Amino acid sequence: MKVWIDQDLCTGDGLCEEICPSVFTLLDDGLAYVKQGDTVLNDPGGSAQMAEVDPELEDAVTEAAEECPGECIFIVAGD
Repeated sequence: MKVWIDQDLCTGDGLCEEICPSVFTLLDDGLAYVKQGDTVLNDPGGSAQMAEVDPELEDAVTEAAEECPGECIFIVAGD
C-alpha cells in the first residue's frame, strides 16, 4: 500500500498525525504530509510523493484516511 496527501484539500486538522504519526506529519505551513521513515515527502508533496506503508501500519493509515475531515488522504493499493 502507498499513501499520499493532496495538500490543496488539507484542512490542517491533524487527525492523521494523531492516528498514525509514523506516516503523517504537519509542517510549519499548517498542512499534512506523508513520511517515509524520517524523511518528510514535502517537495513537492501531493501525488508526486507517495509513501510506502509498512503492513503493520495499514489499518492506522486507512483509519486516518476515513477520519480525515478534508478527505485529502489517498491510498493506492499495492502490487
